[in-house]
Formats: sequence, C-alpha cells, structure tokens
Amino acid sequence: MSLCQFSIIDSTLREGEQFVNAFFSTEEKIEIAGLLDSFGVEYIELTSPMASTQSERDCSIVANLGLKAKTLTHVRCHPDDARRAVATGVDGVDVVIGTSSQLRKFSHGKSINQILDLAEEVIPYLKSQGVEVRFSTEDTLRSEPEDLFRVYELVAGLGVNRVGIADTVGVGTPVQIYRLVKALHERISVDIEFHGHNDSGCAIANAYAALEAGATHIDTSVLGIGERNGITPLGGLIARLYATNPEYVLKYHLSGLFDLDNRVAALVGVDIPFNNYITGFSAFTHKAGIHAKAVLNDPSTYEILNPEDFGLTRYVHVAHRLTGWHAVRNRAEQLGLVLSESQVKDVTAQIKNMSDSRPLTLDEVDRLLYEMRRAA
Repeated sequence: MSLCQFSIIDSTLREGEQFVNAFFSTEEKIEIAGLLDSFGVEYIELTSPMASTQSERDCSIVANLGLKAKTLTHVRCHPDDARRAVATGVDGVDVVIGTSSQLRKFSHGKSINQILDLAEEVIPYLKSQGVEVRFSTEDTLRSEPEDLFRVYELVAGLGVNRVGIADTVGVGTPVQIYRLVKALHERISVDIEFHGHNDSGCAIANAYAALEAGATHIDTSVLGIGERNGITPLGGLIARLYATNPEYVLKYHLSGLFDLDNRVAALVGVDIPFNNYITGFSAFTHKAGIHAKAVLNDPSTYEILNPEDFGLTRYVHVAHRLTGWHAVRNRAEQLGLVLSESQVKDVTAQIKNMSDSRPLTLDEVDRLLYEMRRAA
C-alpha cells in the first residue's frame, strides 16, 4: 500500500544545510524551495528557528511563500522550540529527541521517563496550535525496542500525525528497517516516517524497505546531502521506485530532477557523481558493442529507467575499441550518411585499430564516416 501512496519530505533545506559545504542564502533557499515545489514533493523541511536568527527569518519566509508543498521545521522536544516553530507559520512541526543510550548519556542527558514527560508537555501544545505534528526518536536503530515502543505508543495516544524512525548513524540494514517498521505498524495506527543516513551505503534500500513494511513518509535531500555522508537522495529514491513501477512516481515532475541536482550541486560546490542516479553523465550511456546493438533494437534490454521520462536522452558511445558496427551504423544515420554494411564494418575496423593505441574522439569517428562516404 505505501508504495502506491506515500509522501516525500525533502530535507535539503534542513538536513542539507548540515552538509559540510552548504551555505544557502535566503534567496537560494527560496529558489531551492521553488524547484522542490515544482518537482512535486509533498513536504519541505526547514532548519529549526532555534538554530540562528537568520534561520528563524528564513523559516518564516519560506513557510509563507504560498507553496503547494507543506512546510515543516525540525526542532528539539522542548516547549521553547515548539513555540518558536509555530510562530514561523509552518504547516507542521517535526519534534525529535534521542532515545539511544549514547544520546541519552552524551547529548541531552534525559531518561526515557523524562522524555515521556516532555512529550506530554510539547505535543498537546502543538496540537492546540493546529499544526501537523511528527514525533521522532533519534538514533532509533541503537535504541532498546522496549524504550522505543513505550515512546511511540505514548505519542500516538497523544494524537501525533505520524511518528518517525531515524537511522541517525546509518547502521541499519533493509531487513532491520523492515522488521522495525512492520512491528511499529502493527502496534500503532498513525503514519510512519523514515529518515535514513547513508554512512554504510544502505539509505535508498532502507527507505524502500520502510515503504514495503508500511511507512508512509520518506525523508530525502537533493543529491543526498546532509550530515557526514548524508541521507536518502531524492533522485535515488525516485529511481528505485520507478524501477519497481513507473506509476509509483509519475505524480512527480520527473524532468525537474536534472535542474534540482545541478543547481544544488553548484550551490554546495560539488560535481554530480558520474554514476549518480538518473542525472549522472554516464547514467544512460552505452558503450560495449553487444549492449549498444541490443539497446538500439529495444532500449529496455539494458535500461530499467527510460531517460525520456526524465527529460533526458540515451547516448551510444562509439569512439572506442569495444564498439560494434551496429553502433557505428547508428552514428552514420544520425549524421545523415547512407553507407553499406561493408562500409560501416570497414569504418568499425578502423576505429578499433586506432583506439587500440590511443583514445579517440567522436569528431574523429565522424571524420572516418564522412571520408568513407566521399570515397564511395
């Protein structure tokens, strides 16, 4: 059910601000929020107004842009934080507190009973203000299950809209996430959000497992930027869901991913990885001869994602020694050149011979094709 009906909470303007290179001006936050809204994410999460004076101003500005997406801010489980959050005009407040022994000892210093007392103070206040409320444990995967369920059952009884599971240090596996979400889904009747860090490379798989187990909301950021190695990347989650069934993500403006990834990459001073989901420069590039032939006959033979659905195109690379004559013929056709099969095979042999000793460029391949046409 959740795979068919879920919401994305994009946290580029909250978790993403915690990325080492990130510094978003107010104007840049407005721009990113607009791109996310155009893409169609259901929620945009903003840095806590308690972080700084400018963070509070920016939270209020974005919250009052009139976006289609709901705006959220992420705060500690404390009455002062809750009041400041409501004052910004956001649609919802994401309350969080650490429940693992490490965070209880070295972060806020509170016992589980004290956490429950805080929840009983903060949640009724937020409910009285008419905002959407999420209560999340932090470092969920390293917390004791009995502690977790005590907290979740209490906050569910207090009327939160959803509870959150946070793999704060990226230690979880898909099986662990599935079992935890499933167990929680069987105990309480509120929505479940998953926030997964990517320290061990499982963020996308864990998010997908959470949805399979009944989670209703997934946290993402553009390019996955965030604390340390970041969280579930928006494009990666979209790619995973599309690969299962394109209908799961057709509610989003998929061609907007390219602009989102490129703009955020520029703002934080990083290159988009060559193998990035959907928008990496080699994502839809085919090189080996046997691959190229099949893709030219039917792209689905080697593509689980259709580039056209993302406003992109595939590229068949021909300037190398692995090329095949079908790919070279396709390049000739792109150039409007009519060559016989034997001529194409002759050019292919030349390409292979030349590229055995040095890299070739596409211009050199094109020159060989034009020379063959003139010689005919």
